[in-house]
Amino acid sequence: MSATAIPKVPRITPSRRDFLKSSALAAGTFLLGAYIPFPDLASAQADGPAGPYDPNFFVKISPDNLVTVISKHFEMGQGVTTGLCTLVAEELDADWSKVGFEFAPVDARYYNNLLFGPFMGTGGSSSMAEAWVQMRKVGAAARLMLMSAAAAKWNVPASELETKKSVVTHAKTNHRATYGELAADAMHQPVPADVTLKTAKGWELIGAKIPRLDSVQKTTGSSIFAIDIRRPGMLTAVVKHPDVFGGKVVSFDATEAKKVDGVVDVFQIPSGVAVLAKDTWSAIEGRAALKVTWDTSKAETRSTSDIFNAYREQAKGQGFSADERGDAAQALSRAAKTHEAEFTFPYLCHAPMEPLNCVMEFRGDSAELWSGCQLQNLDQFVASQVLGLKPDQVKINTLLGGGSFGRRGNPLCDWVIEVSQISKTINGRAPVHLVWTREDDIKGGAYRPMFLHQVKAGVDSNGQISGWHHKIVGQPIFRGTAFEAMGFKNGVDSGTVEGTAGTPYAIPDFSVDAYNADSVVPVTWFRSVGHTHNCHAMETTMDELAHLAGKDPVEFRLALLAKQPRDSAVIRLAAEKGGWKQPVAKGHGRGFAYQFSFGTRVAMVTEVSVARSKLKIERIVAAVDCGTAINPDVVTAQIQGAIGFALCIPLRSQITMKDGRVEQSNFDDYEPTRPREMPKVEVHIVESNEHPSGIGEPGVPPVAPSIGNAIFAATGKRLRSLPFDLDQLG
Repeated sequence: MSATAIPKVPRITPSRRDFLKSSALAAGTFLLGAYIPFPDLASAQADGPAGPYDPNFFVKISPDNLVTVISKHFEMGQGVTTGLCTLVAEELDADWSKVGFEFAPVDARYYNNLLFGPFMGTGGSSSMAEAWVQMRKVGAAARLMLMSAAAAKWNVPASELETKKSVVTHAKTNHRATYGELAADAMHQPVPADVTLKTAKGWELIGAKIPRLDSVQKTTGSSIFAIDIRRPGMLTAVVKHPDVFGGKVVSFDATEAKKVDGVVDVFQIPSGVAVLAKDTWSAIEGRAALKVTWDTSKAETRSTSDIFNAYREQAKGQGFSADERGDAAQALSRAAKTHEAEFTFPYLCHAPMEPLNCVMEFRGDSAELWSGCQLQNLDQFVASQVLGLKPDQVKINTLLGGGSFGRRGNPLCDWVIEVSQISKTINGRAPVHLVWTREDDIKGGAYRPMFLHQVKAGVDSNGQISGWHHKIVGQPIFRGTAFEAMGFKNGVDSGTVEGTAGTPYAIPDFSVDAYNADSVVPVTWFRSVGHTHNCHAMETTMDELAHLAGKDPVEFRLALLAKQPRDSAVIRLAAEKGGWKQPVAKGHGRGFAYQFSFGTRVAMVTEVSVARSKLKIERIVAAVDCGTAINPDVVTAQIQGAIGFALCIPLRSQITMKDGRVEQSNFDDYEPTRPREMPKVEVHIVESNEHPSGIGEPGVPPVAPSIGNAIFAATGKRLRSLPFDLDQLG
């Protein structure tokens, strides 16, 4: 089977605020009509679309019996390539020790994300959900084609053949052939019109803890990332951006910059001033020597406190209704007890380990990009627009990504636009390696938006919720981008309200209002998107209402999920494994939190110890229902990794601004979770044969509220806003 000679087709779309929105629409190429920004119920409760499954486009089998799966999804550490290969290899009866992967070319006809529309992209924790049927059909079809080739070669009925570990056998004649020996003939066999997939009882790879395919290369350093690419004659580029968002170049003096040994060119592009050099250090030194005059008349010059105060004023007005059940105001008026609270959430930076970078070769009538590419169609389209080419004239080489968390797949496409502008400015005279240093991205990147939540809720004399009114103020992610039609409707941005609007809790009188704040600060999705802040506000409030009602917080939640058996089962499992009702030592406390996101249910019990203002996270026990766990080891690792990723968010993570200038710059003052801070983590997976759902993001949301609720249990003090002000505990 072969994946060569795959025809290209110009596809799709969008982004970079007004530029990308207008250009995509004008070109008539915005085709994401079926796009589900962050699939929840849709991905978890149906078999999902099958999509094309011609093995010739998805599998290569070489004469030495190596099976290579063509991965349409980007690998950024989440294990998606291992997952896709597992699905194919299961139905193919392949020898796992001889299975590998390579990334697909850009062609949405075959490598479409089936939940996104005709669009290649990895995100929304959608990969296994959307590929579940399709990739198994690829493997099953390939197996039948190999058997047909063997049957024709041996002149025996295909029904008498058996397959196991990449070998076809015929017991009656003792014929035996490896897949590699049959592959050339098999690719000429007709693709089956339909295939029958194995039942769960027949699975050998799905559900097993098989080793990841990328582990050895990553641990030995042989994996290739964009940062590793070297092209003949390549120049390195860095860009001097304004110190405040929205600033524009008035003039610049490159005299001193050009004196730096290795610097070969300096020129202006729309986002700043680009410096090209023979190596990265020379480019950075040349940039430091630049003198730039900026126009900041339309820039963001407020400080963080000013922005939050503006949000509070905005919340006094009328918002857009995101969820309306019953009559929250009327129910609150008759509540026996009421509770009001405010939560603030700062800008957050993604800070992936591998900084943003990519390499482009522009050849006048074509271009080639090497990148950790998360949204291939979008990056291809954007590059083609800047370079004046057709999308299919831009070849994309997708490479492994050293983390993303949303940064490499955002609707701004900032660094792809910049490398294209630089390559065009120099007329392609050399390959360009654009590098954003960590300081570039932390001080001037794209962030999880700031948010303000205001909640008023009540309980009646029986301890039942009697009204819940929830206001959310923040910058919309989708508005102003070519994704607006899907993610921004009736004034409500899905990235603002998801996790609060549509909550599975049966709250009879419930209202959610969204308020769209304006700023030139670039914002984009962040790992678990709106659930990062909505879960914290919801689960903290849920805990507070339980205490107000005099009820156990877990039992309080279970009563609201009485008609949701899968949700209830996850909560009970976490409570049991986390020792919810067991006594704790003095100065310790346990907290609980639950969230349904990306089709997946996650509950956490967290134990903390508090000594004055010193907080230690002792233990986190997580229960997860993600449907079929294709690889339980990967699922466990993703929950563990999500906890490690999210732990620093309540402890210290924040991007703050003073007079519009970001105050953080690198890992010294935007500090990720350290190994010494990791608690004991236990992950318990609900056994299920349901359709698989997301796992890359759902482990993040419950972390902060479970910690906050544990702090309350230990001290009686509520810390609502993130990051927690631990001085309040002293």
